[in-house]
This record gives sequence, C-alpha cells and structure tokens, in this order.
Amino acid sequence: MAFDAYDVSISLIRSLAPLLARLAAVDPKLADQARRAVTSVALNIQEANRRTGRDRRNRFRISLGSAAEVGAALDVAVAFGYLADAEVVAPRELIDRVRAMTYRLGR
Repeated sequence: MAFDAYDVSISLIRSLAPLLARLAAVDPKLADQARRAVTSVALNIQEANRRTGRDRRNRFRISLGSAAEVGAALDVAVAFGYLADAEVVAPRELIDRVRAMTYRLGR
C-alpha cells in the first residue's frame, strides 16, 4: 500500500542527491547535515505510519522539523553561493509538500 507522504519524501531525496553531492565538494559538513535531515524525514514518516496515538503524531512532527531543517540547509547553501536559487526550486516545492503533509498528519 502506497503512502503519499513517504513517496514524496523519497522524491525529495532523489531531487537532492545530485545537489548534495556537489555541496559535499565545497561544504561537507553542511551536505552531511542536509543528508541526515532528509534521511530523517523519510525514516520518521515510515516509522510513524506503523505507529498509533501520540507516538505516531510525534514521529510526524519530527519529520516536519527535519523537513524544515532541509529547507534551511538549502537556504544556507544558496546564501553562501554554493547552489543557485534556480537549482533548488523543485526540492523546495517537495519540501513544502512534505511539510504540509506531515503537519496535517501530526495534528
């Protein structure tokens, strides 16, 4: 059974993979932080999907926070000139989708 929030989180990882590889060449720590955050998004969504009650909501909230962290990492990368605004449009749209989904699921 497909779970849309999880599927979108995997799409987000795929969209970020080439950007994170490039980012790692100029700022390995920022790339690692972003990689860990986007991994957390997917893992916590999938874990939450198998949980119930408050524990389920908490995992979705963790995913929401991690998605916000990924967005901040992209903002920092653009601010430092490591990535161009145009390169992060699609990943930011996916981040927004994940955030909207996990916000609703975590309520």
